[in-house]
Amino acid sequence: MAKIRMIDIAVNLTDGMFKGIYNGKQCHVGDIAAVLNRAWNAGVDRIIVTGGSLKESKEALSIAETDGRLFCTVGVHPTRCKEFEDSGDPEKYFQDLVSLAKEGVDKGKVVAIGECGLDYDRLHFCPPEVQKKYFEKQFELAHAMKLPMFLHMRAAAGDFCEILAGQKDKFVAGVAHSFTGSAEDRDKLLSFSNLYIGVNGCSLKTAENLDVVRGIPVERMMIETDSPYCDIKNTHAGIKFVKSVWSAKKKEKYDHEFTVKGRNEPCLVRQVLEVVAGCKDIADIDQLSKIIYHNTCRVFFPHDLDSVADALLTGKPDL
Repeated sequence: MAKIRMIDIAVNLTDGMFKGIYNGKQCHVGDIAAVLNRAWNAGVDRIIVTGGSLKESKEALSIAETDGRLFCTVGVHPTRCKEFEDSGDPEKYFQDLVSLAKEGVDKGKVVAIGECGLDYDRLHFCPPEVQKKYFEKQFELAHAMKLPMFLHMRAAAGDFCEILAGQKDKFVAGVAHSFTGSAEDRDKLLSFSNLYIGVNGCSLKTAENLDVVRGIPVERMMIETDSPYCDIKNTHAGIKFVKSVWSAKKKEKYDHEFTVKGRNEPCLVRQVLEVVAGCKDIADIDQLSKIIYHNTCRVFFPHDLDSVADALLTGKPDL
């Protein structure tokens, strides 16, 4: 397997599955170290750990501090925006986010505000008006910290893009991660010149999904696993382009040398890259990986754009 450099922009390392807990049941020991070791060996050289609430963002920062290749986000997921009001003091909750973001920036670990946005697929968690209110509020945090946005959009493209347009002066750049929308949704997002689209296994399920991904310019794309979720399953349309495989065992027969069957993890981000290359008919996966790597550095690691990545953008082949 050729060694290529990748950044997984979305890993939920705070999730119980990485502690060996599935549906409330302890099935094996926590294994973040083994998961990360597989990722580094697969060519992943940076991971962004996702924060989805104040508590989760604190945990994400703690995890990020354990390895120089780990970074994180600070923010509140749309399905958890009721936490602002349930806290009894929404402004204090927000100021606690500000303090945490400042701490993480000072430590060189917090690289984005999020995961925030709108999710109209799961309104039973949080009504749309509350989501919109605190989505807009988090742009204040991005503006204060001068950080990009790590964004979530589900079945809400109209309101999402309307808020983005109204807040466009408050954020430097962003990525709409785990994109599963239509071609029309894709084009709305691409109309924002400072916005990228994150692709994972959930973006590659159907033939229609693949058609939508074909229309995302590689210069506006990032790759992710969103693990432990969003793996590329054998039933997915994208599976025909997957070339790399990892041996897996069921969680009940856990072995740290193997991935856990049904649990996604960051080493598998290479499969996302392979499907993108396959569906876009790109033969040079190394070149594709370099362009996507550059995109990611440009947004999240702007002080770390190396000369190799910069050189790519002059005289690169038409992808």
